[in-house]
Amino acid sequence: MKKLEIKLMNFSNALQRLKEAAKELEARDASDVIRDGVIQRFEFTYELAWKAAKEYLEDAGIVDKNSPKAVIKEAYAQKLISDEQTWLLMLNDRNLTTHAYKEEIAKEIAARIINSYISEFENLLLKMTNYY
Repeated sequence: MKKLEIKLMNFSNALQRLKEAAKELEARDASDVIRDGVIQRFEFTYELAWKAAKEYLEDAGIVDKNSPKAVIKEAYAQKLISDEQTWLLMLNDRNLTTHAYKEEIAKEIAARIINSYISEFENLLLKMTNYY
């Protein structure tokens, strides 16, 4: 199995788990535990997304992008993602959730995950899978 194929499979599996948690959060007046689970699943889905995009870019001959921000900018330049600002906000949110916890911020980030980030992940996965 090629490295890109493995990364796409891992990213796809993480996205599926994130979507399951998001459905649970939307389905009812969910507890803080479920919201926190959505955020944690977002964190690892984000990590797998940018690393899969990095591998995709490397397969295309672009090998000098090593940070999430650099990969996002190049993925936008290569039309792998269409909304660079949302991806940069996603990076910021991912950093916020990792380094500090505040209830109000967690609620805002969970809403962005459900309303925006999941569809961005789906679009990226679709583009990379179609290429592969």
